[in-house]
Amino acid sequence: MKIKRPATLALDEILPKKPILLMGSGPVPIPLEVAAANSIVISHLGETMKQIVSRIKLMGQYVFQTNSSKIFGIAGPSSAAMEMAVTSLLWPGKKALVLNMGTFSARFAELAKGVGAEVTEIFPVGLSPFRVQEVKAALENKQFDVLTLVQGETSCGIKNTELEAIVKLAKSFGVRTIVDAVCTLTTMPCPMDEWGIDILMVGGQKGISAVPGVAMIAFSEETFDYISKREERMPHWCLDPRRAYRFWGLGEYHYTAPVPGLLALHEALRLICEETLEKRFERHLTSSTTLQHCLEVMGLELFTPKEFRLNSVVAIKNPDKVVTKELISFLIKNHQVEISGAFGLDIVRVGQMGEQCRHENIKRTLEAIGAGYEHFGVKLNVYSAMIEFEKSRERESALYLSQMISEETKTSMA
Repeated sequence: MKIKRPATLALDEILPKKPILLMGSGPVPIPLEVAAANSIVISHLGETMKQIVSRIKLMGQYVFQTNSSKIFGIAGPSSAAMEMAVTSLLWPGKKALVLNMGTFSARFAELAKGVGAEVTEIFPVGLSPFRVQEVKAALENKQFDVLTLVQGETSCGIKNTELEAIVKLAKSFGVRTIVDAVCTLTTMPCPMDEWGIDILMVGGQKGISAVPGVAMIAFSEETFDYISKREERMPHWCLDPRRAYRFWGLGEYHYTAPVPGLLALHEALRLICEETLEKRFERHLTSSTTLQHCLEVMGLELFTPKEFRLNSVVAIKNPDKVVTKELISFLIKNHQVEISGAFGLDIVRVGQMGEQCRHENIKRTLEAIGAGYEHFGVKLNVYSAMIEFEKSRERESALYLSQMISEETKTSMA
């Protein structure tokens, strides 16, 4: 039987007539330099690619805050980086302690079970992060090989405020740690070496503002040495870090790398280094705090208590009778702004990662959310929220000007 040739459609016939501003939990808008790099194809081997890889690793050390050279890019989503980490350290007979705060931290349990490890999950009390004492009780009760946790649980907007202490506690018990910083790396501090993290990972489509489909993972030197000596067969070929080292460490063939994605990753990392982590942390904190304040002034209630609220993904309680899917559809259709729903929770989520943290994006998102909820019958004070936004912007401008004058004065005096 002959298969009928389908009618063809060009992308401009499929894509929205007006571009959608991505203000959800990822992917995020990308800088022009990243977009341009993502349109280039070069050989995945050879001297040019060796130089690109070398630069990605060098800039990666700064972003991960590590002296380790065992930094790899991955041709896959953040979950592929999680899978590389889990399958490297766990196999039948190994025991994993999973700190489960929601959808993404729970994924560690699924991955660990998939390779035959014995998995124990613990859950925080109520809507809160894990406390050191909770984790200590679990570690004292049973011997574990690996502990997994997220810095920020994207699904509900909770930050693990005691991550550093938990990692150091695990180390004192001889337990290796895998930390998911998919939505937090470069939006807030997560110094790998200082905190003693064994494996740390990030996705391309969130805080670093690269493109979806590429991720990064960093292994401590000691942990990579341990993995290199394992005798058990790896369950994967592409996600075997020992094989990946052939490309990322020796410049040899592993598989055909996602060249445009790596070039985009290079540019995203370069822009982060030029901005500096300190200024980037400050920008994310200031932008997210402004957004949160204006949402509350508007009359909306945030889902997560302030003391452990995740700045990179802000969760908003849905007012009664507003259907999340209908609200999101309305914002896209009428305002060309897209936010996210959630996984079983009656909340909507607004991203504050990378290029989302720009004044014009926050203003447009506040206006869209206010108009959207009012369309569905929720009475809000959008006008007051926008006034507060402008006041915040003026304060930021005044502070920036003061800092510039101070720096110029120091330079002239030197």
